[in-house]
Amino acid sequence: MSTTQPLLKPISLGAIELKNRIVMAPLTRSRATNENQSPDQKHIDYYTQRAGAGLIITEASEISKQARGYAHVAGIFNEAQVEGWKNVVDSVHKEGGKIVLQLWHVGRISLPDFHDGQLPWAPSAVNPEVEHRNPTGEKKMTVTPHAMTVEEIEQTVKDYGNAAANAKKAGFDGVEIHSSNGYLIHQFFNNKSNLRTDEYGGSNENKARFFFEVLDAVKESFPNNRIGCRLNPSLNGVFGIDGTPDTIPFFDYLINRLNEYDLAYLHLSEPFTDVSKIDFLVSEIAKHYRPIYNGNLMINNQFDRESGNKVIEEGHADLVAFGKLFISNPDLAHRFELKAETADWNMETFYTQGREGYTDYPTLEEEKAKN
Repeated sequence: MSTTQPLLKPISLGAIELKNRIVMAPLTRSRATNENQSPDQKHIDYYTQRAGAGLIITEASEISKQARGYAHVAGIFNEAQVEGWKNVVDSVHKEGGKIVLQLWHVGRISLPDFHDGQLPWAPSAVNPEVEHRNPTGEKKMTVTPHAMTVEEIEQTVKDYGNAAANAKKAGFDGVEIHSSNGYLIHQFFNNKSNLRTDEYGGSNENKARFFFEVLDAVKESFPNNRIGCRLNPSLNGVFGIDGTPDTIPFFDYLINRLNEYDLAYLHLSEPFTDVSKIDFLVSEIAKHYRPIYNGNLMINNQFDRESGNKVIEEGHADLVAFGKLFISNPDLAHRFELKAETADWNMETFYTQGREGYTDYPTLEEEKAKN
């Protein structure tokens, strides 16, 4: 009987072979401070330090200028960004790592300050009513967004396709479509943010239409088995999204349809808030969706080594994505292998612009050498 920890066993994600099941979750870190919003040497060092992960999912990367909603976020829509990401990918590959790019459009979770005074785009003109920071860090309340026309939806689908083509140029092993956490695609899924009465609203099929059009556009650059997508079915009270009685039936429908696509993986998040008293939402996402989804299932949110091993051992997931633990433990897979202590993170430096709290967390060996 094998004594290898489940997290340390290799796995095939479609066309991507992983040395372990420890995934670095996508983490916005706000370090792209140059005029092109392109990755630089800081990013190369940061991701290369973490190449011991079975898979790295990059920080969410803007597919276009219109996708913007956060300061100093790297994009994937201009040549400088493609070149910057290529340098990151090449360095990670040299260290034996695998890396996919997360494609991002924030939709209404933005401010006119990011769009030359114009309104952010969304499925419908519904204000998420959340506090947000503008490009200089000032806190402001969100506004009522511009409801996208069908032509603007079509353009945005093309933007996703162009971003995927750029990710291919940069040499990524694949891409993840960010369809989660209250951002644009998720806004199409939710009955409170999507009030449309055309072919993009109302029925489950219509609310999912934009997502599947995006998936088809991405497939022009990457085969299905190099594409993942991220969903957060029980998101509630966060990023302007509240669950409704239609929420879980919608995600059941969506994930059933995804069985037809043979994706590299489906990346799900356990609830960000306590939904145990909301009878129409699901508290245990992995357990609920494992019987529904036939492909590789990745689960995320507040796992550690023990709970990560357990969720795989019990058959509820195939891989586990770790976020904050990867910030403060660049050698997380090595620490898990040794069952060593993990270092704590400093939230004060999550979104600052320098190397502090980014590339200066020591490995276990470096810690030992100091003592």
